[in-house]
Amino acid sequence: MASHFLRFFTQRNSAILLVLGFASGLPLALTSGTLQAWMTVENIDLKTIGFFSLVGQAYVFKFLWSPMMDRYTPPFLGRRRGWLLITQLLLLAGIALMGTLDPASDLFWLAALAVLVAFCSASQDIVFDAWKTDVLPPEARGSGAAITVLGYRLAMLVSGGLALWLADRYLGWHLTYGLMALMMIPGIIATLLAKEPDHAVARPASLEEAVVAPLRDFFQRNNAWLILALIILYKLGDAFAASLTTTFLIRGVGFEAGEVGLVNKSLGLLATIVGALLGGALMVRLSLFRALLLFGILQAVSNLAYWLLTVTDKHLYSMASAVFIENLCGGMGTAAFVALLMALCNKSFSATQFALLSALSAVGRVYVGPAAGWLVELWGWSGFYAFSVVAGLPGILLLLTCRDTLRRAERGEGFAQRRDFAHGYRWALRLMLAGAALLAAALVLLAGSTLGAWEARSLTGYGAELGIALLLLGIAAGSLLDFLAVRRTLRSDQVSDSR
Repeated sequence: MASHFLRFFTQRNSAILLVLGFASGLPLALTSGTLQAWMTVENIDLKTIGFFSLVGQAYVFKFLWSPMMDRYTPPFLGRRRGWLLITQLLLLAGIALMGTLDPASDLFWLAALAVLVAFCSASQDIVFDAWKTDVLPPEARGSGAAITVLGYRLAMLVSGGLALWLADRYLGWHLTYGLMALMMIPGIIATLLAKEPDHAVARPASLEEAVVAPLRDFFQRNNAWLILALIILYKLGDAFAASLTTTFLIRGVGFEAGEVGLVNKSLGLLATIVGALLGGALMVRLSLFRALLLFGILQAVSNLAYWLLTVTDKHLYSMASAVFIENLCGGMGTAAFVALLMALCNKSFSATQFALLSALSAVGRVYVGPAAGWLVELWGWSGFYAFSVVAGLPGILLLLTCRDTLRRAERGEGFAQRRDFAHGYRWALRLMLAGAALLAAALVLLAGSTLGAWEARSLTGYGAELGIALLLLGIAAGSLLDFLAVRRTLRSDQVSDSR
């Protein structure tokens, strides 16, 4: 097993995956945590700093413009590498220009550049995810996902902790952003050296087909809605456990902020990288379904490490052990989960489908925060972390239900087409799309309200809540129909066998 995994590391695509994964993760902190730190040092007011957090919504709504990257091909390097080069050149220029501005005097232009960098970063992610989905064979997806996570996490460390340290001690903010821009150059070189995926795969013939065909292709599959529910719920327990980790370790257990920062950030990052690499190594021998099942169980059970902190005496070693175990198992689950997303994509429009699936996978991570705080107040920390273990079980049950579908996807046999409840499925899809549209409208209203264009904060809150409710209701309705269709198929098979 180890030899197969290490052999993959020596292949051409592995080095390219590592460097492109680094280029994918580098801009994230530069428009979020690192930028917030710079603005805080420059005494920018909290309201403005809070508004800048909206920049990160580009990563959630990237599926809205992903069809254009499936449909249109730049005049150089091909459909995937051409878009990669364009986004990387724009990122290099955008990050470098951010370093020439001052938050105190050039706030408007800094905000505009931050939006541009976040948009280009999300666009780079769209094309990178599509490229690796297209070029990696099924047996290499686990290893490829692990190497991608390694590059991505190293970039977050560089553009986060290292950038803050350099800006504070040596270079200042302007030179630090210039240095971060130069670090996009290896990604550009990797794009030029990469191979374009197979040209025999047909691309959409029109923009309308690029938008409609990926949805039609996915939602006509058997168990499509159960797969969507699986994507949302598979890492839900992990999301609950991670949502309040820092607050729990400081306020709930009583550790110092410096201790938590050192252990939770550095050791947690190391454990995630080790977990992703270990997961990729194990997936060389395990099937996709078995890897998802094993790692899903481990990432759910690992939350008990935090529960143990609530019922034992405070000790630095116990905190370090809990952080390491939880992040290790979470990293293994992430490697298998990325391989799952790749297996579910049709190569004709892998950019759109991967962007949509990855956006749905972020729903749990983004929106569990309010529920987590309420549960802690209701049950206390021990009850909350016990619940986080239970929250991982629905994903495992859905995984068992979708076993045959995942095995067909891994073998490249295509997906069985659904035959029942056509009218009901249409309404489920309409509910989900209506919820997504309401969420997007709420985001626009929030941005306008923050900028002072209008006052609609209460309307924004109601719109977001209704959008989330409709989205989840649509997925729940579709999943119920999938479950009923599976039962009907089983009964039909039993009748056929009895004859």
